[in-house]
Order: sequence, then C-alpha cells, then structure tokens
Amino acid sequence: MSGSEDPWGKWRKPGDPAEAPKPIADTAPADDPEKPAKRPAARVVDAPEKPAGTLGVNKAAVARDAEKQARKPLRGGPPRVRPTLQEKQEADAKAKAERVQRNERTRDSAASSSDRKPRSASRAPARSEANAESPWARAQALSKAPRPVRSRDDTPRAGSDRPVRRDADAGRSATPPARPEGPPPEGVRLSKVMSERGLCSRREADLWIERGWVFVNGEQVSELGTRIDPGADITVSQEAKKDQAKAVTILLHKPVGYVSGQPEPGSVPAVTLITAESQVPQSGGPEFKPWMLRGLAPAGRLDVDSTGLLVLTSDGRVAKRLIGEDSDAEKEYLVRVSGEMIKGGLDLLRHGLELDGKPLKQAWVKQLNEDQLHFILKEGKKRQIRRMCELVGLKVIGLKRVRIGRIRLGDLPMGQWRFLRADEAF
Repeated sequence: MSGSEDPWGKWRKPGDPAEAPKPIADTAPADDPEKPAKRPAARVVDAPEKPAGTLGVNKAAVARDAEKQARKPLRGGPPRVRPTLQEKQEADAKAKAERVQRNERTRDSAASSSDRKPRSASRAPARSEANAESPWARAQALSKAPRPVRSRDDTPRAGSDRPVRRDADAGRSATPPARPEGPPPEGVRLSKVMSERGLCSRREADLWIERGWVFVNGEQVSELGTRIDPGADITVSQEAKKDQAKAVTILLHKPVGYVSGQPEPGSVPAVTLITAESQVPQSGGPEFKPWMLRGLAPAGRLDVDSTGLLVLTSDGRVAKRLIGEDSDAEKEYLVRVSGEMIKGGLDLLRHGLELDGKPLKQAWVKQLNEDQLHFILKEGKKRQIRRMCELVGLKVIGLKRVRIGRIRLGDLPMGQWRFLRADEAF
C-alpha cells in the first residue's frame, strides 16, 4: 500500500508493515427488529497535516462537557440548571420594559399633580380619614403638637397624650424633707479651730487629721469632720511640724506682662520667674531647691498690667493671713492716672463707691500730685483700683504695689525674688 493510501503512515514507526484498515463488521442479526439497520463501511479520509507539537481541540465537545458539568446535581440538591443566552436576553428585556412603565406612571402622576390649582388655607377641605391616618400625616401632627410636660402629680397636663411619669413612691411629697428634730451637734469642727488658732490652714488641718498627726486632749483624732470643744487642748506630731517647715514664702517684684495665678492666653505665669538665677541671696537664708515650687501659689492677685510686690507661698498660715475671709492686711499702692477727676471724686474714692452691686470698704486715698495717687486698701477685688478710678473720671496708666501688711517691696530689683526671712511676718 502506498503512503497516500495508508492513513496511519505518518504515525507508524519505520520498519512496521503497513496494514489496511479493517471494515466495521455488523454483528447484529438481520432478523432482530431492535437492532439498527446495517451501516455502510466507514470511509477513511486522510487527516490534514498539522504542525509538530500542536493538538486539535474540538470546541463543540468542550462546550458539551461544560454544559453537562453545569447540569450535574449539587450535593444532595436538585440539578442546577443555568439559563440559556436566549432566556437571559428575554428576562433583561422584560425587566427593562417594567422600568419604563414605572417611569411613565411616575411622570404622569407628577404632571397631574402640578396641573391642580392650589387651594387657599381658608377653603381647604378637611382631610380624608385615610389621609389623616397615613404615617406622614401622623408624623406632621406629632411634630406640630405641643410637647407634654412631665408632672410629679397624677393629673396629666393638657395637650399631652402620653402617660405622666409617676413617682416610685406614691406617697412621697414634693416638699423637701424636714430636718431631723433635736439639738444641733455640739462643738466646733477641729479644722476650723486649728485655723483660728493659727496652727495651719483648714486644708492643712484636714490633711494632718487624715494622717493621724493631730491630738485633742492627748487623744489621736483621724476622722474628718470631728467636732470638739473650742477650748480643748490641740497638739500636733513632729511629722506635722516637719511638713510645715518645708513650706516656703517668696517675695517677687513682678514686672508688667506676667499674670499672678492661672496663665491666660498670651501671658506667662509669674511663678516662672522663680529660678536660682533670679534669687537675691540673703545671709542665713535657705538655698533654693526645685521641690520648693511644689504647692506654691499667689496669696493675692496683681493684674497683668501692674507691677510690684507679689507673695507666693505654700504655707497655709500665710495664705489665710493675706487672703482669708477675715483678713485685714493692708495693701499699699502708688497709682499714676490721667484725666480730670469729678467734683468730690477723692471723697468717693475713700468711701462711697460700689463694685458688682456691693459697697467697698473704707480706703485711705491721698493725691500726691496732679497725676499720682496713693492708695491703701484692706480688700482686693479684681482690678479694684482701676475700676474705682474710672468711676470718678480717671484712667490708670501705671500701678505699683509697694507693701503688703508689714512687708515692703524695698529695693528688690524688678523680676527678682527673695525668701521671707524668719524674723519677718505679715
């Protein structure tokens, strides 16, 4: 057989004999009605030559296999049937038609509502029952209705459709409970007695009592709020005395631009001037340590635009002496003013002015020259001298505090400080 007549020639190994293809025999009997009719012999056609290294792919067979795989039943479920391309196109067309119909209905309803003429409020008919019961109508009615006012009694207020909250105790009265009958507690608070005797401040007294450093008539007291006989004997432990010995009092010549207490926006607190470099040394005085700044606070304010003596202390006794409720420590000022004083203004500055609706205490005021006044006050309201001068037609352009109690500023340089000596007292 020649190479053109042998279809397997190109796959046959060299040296193998060529064999003719065997015809497909019909093994079914002719008289069997269930068997198909005898088919003709298969016709072999030479396969077209393909380049080496390529395989033919039957796309139709691959598609059929993929469809069979898709139609396989899931685990324990019915067979999964995927819609064909034609079914998808029909479903998309149907959904698009429904959207178009909905849009047309919406446009028609909007046009019909815009064609209607608005009715005046006076001629508007009453709403129908269905309209009034709609959620939108109920929401509008609730928003316009007055809010119910809660009451402690059982009677609901007018215009309220909600139940009124009742007290847990129905018999509870709205009036405050009466104070328990009986005599008031005897004695005076221990901290108050200690403060009045000058042992310490009330704050320090409470701290010492909590720590068990206070003894009344020889008995230790460690409970806050304890009341005692005002004439009782009070002693403190060595720990309290050592704690009090750590307290310091500093005298500072404050410049303009520094605030006394809490820093304000754009300002610097005066305590930042307390450094070892700005200290004026004194013979026999203590050496400055950073821990001394702990608990240091101004005992009386001095305005940011004012200069002069400022006291900073961590000693409660000094603070009580200078800014306590019953303090009568004098503060002396030199004030430079501008403007023309009203008639009788000097007498008003001494006594007769009010600030914040309260009369001021009597002051000692002297006019040194045309633009300078000398003040001695026994109180220290916020910007008191400046506000007093404004009431009599003057404007303060300079203010300097030169004395507090018995302590004078003296020749202390501006921006520097010193400790209060042991032989000094306010």
